[in-house]
Amino acid sequence: MSGSIQRRGENSYLLTVSRGFDLDGKRIRKTRTVKASGKTEARELLAEFITEIRQGEYIAPSHTKLKDYVPIWRKERENRVSPATLETYNYVLNARILPRLGHLKLEDIKHIHITKYLDELKEKGLSSSTIMKNIEVLNSVFKLAVTNEILKSNPVDKVAKPSITYKAGDVYNSDEIKRLFMLLNEEENKQMVLFIKMALVTGMRRGEMLALQWDDVDFAKNTIHVRHSLSYTKERGYFLTQPKTKNSVRKIAPPKKFMAELKKHIHKKKIERMEAKELWEGGKYKFVFSSDLGKPYHLDAPNRWWNRFHERIDKKLKERNEPPLKRIRLHDLRHTAATNLINKGANKHSISKRLGHSNIQTTLNIYGHYLEEADQKIADMLEEDYL
Repeated sequence: MSGSIQRRGENSYLLTVSRGFDLDGKRIRKTRTVKASGKTEARELLAEFITEIRQGEYIAPSHTKLKDYVPIWRKERENRVSPATLETYNYVLNARILPRLGHLKLEDIKHIHITKYLDELKEKGLSSSTIMKNIEVLNSVFKLAVTNEILKSNPVDKVAKPSITYKAGDVYNSDEIKRLFMLLNEEENKQMVLFIKMALVTGMRRGEMLALQWDDVDFAKNTIHVRHSLSYTKERGYFLTQPKTKNSVRKIAPPKKFMAELKKHIHKKKIERMEAKELWEGGKYKFVFSSDLGKPYHLDAPNRWWNRFHERIDKKLKERNEPPLKRIRLHDLRHTAATNLINKGANKHSISKRLGHSNIQTTLNIYGHYLEEADQKIADMLEEDYL
């Protein structure tokens, strides 16, 4: 195996390695353009190039741009991830990654480019979890390129991963929860009221509540069985998926007063099912939260109702000369459920299991400071007995 060096310009050299002849008698050549301070360094790089080819580690540049390789990656991912996950990946690619890096060739994208891109996301104020999602997508794309022998190595491997910091968000305290319950009882849409109450007393995720069906509720044992999460894509419409983590499949025991309200609601749903007959839009599903004809709620419907609820309440409380109700995100009702349990003395393992966290560390990451505050209250109580 022989090689040659040809100067191309200032500090630029073309390395050529001959590997004999193919079946048609045509000489097989491998080339690489390198930067070197002089011929001595160029010879060293040629020696490395020859060694790389001999060991079978050389991969010819494909000149494929990232934006042109993504469709190949997407087709491979379709059979490996859920449609909802793929839709999330596509959003990350189309909204951020491709506009910034899509024009570059795969072999030209180095870890320094990715690091700079991630720094830009951080400067824009994106959360650490969102940045990690970008890393996850990029890693998946480049990993496939390595598997397909388009790249020798994955540039994401050299990128420093940010430590994820969880934002617990704002929450309601015990008095605010009681006040919220009273204000909810004044609302006309009892189904959405029940949805908000369920979030407060169970800590379930939005998708889990929307996926809940009649058979998932066991009134005899006073439990709700979380088995699915509701997803939606433009291609498939509504469909059920496995919950977020393995531990998300779980049973939750809500307060009996809430279960009594839920029992009345499901009874009403069963009547609607019988009256709808052939007009039923729920198919084989019997969702707890749905339209009168059984069609599942859109994933954003609870958020819209929650926002409108606050608008109504703000106006109503102002007319009564009462202080406003603190505004928090719908998802923060889940955090409220967790912190309320902490304040009532529930142990962290029970809270983690009830919330369906993948492990206890997730619970500690999100609610660690609340747990520390609760522990300090215990210390203060013990102080009274200390002599």
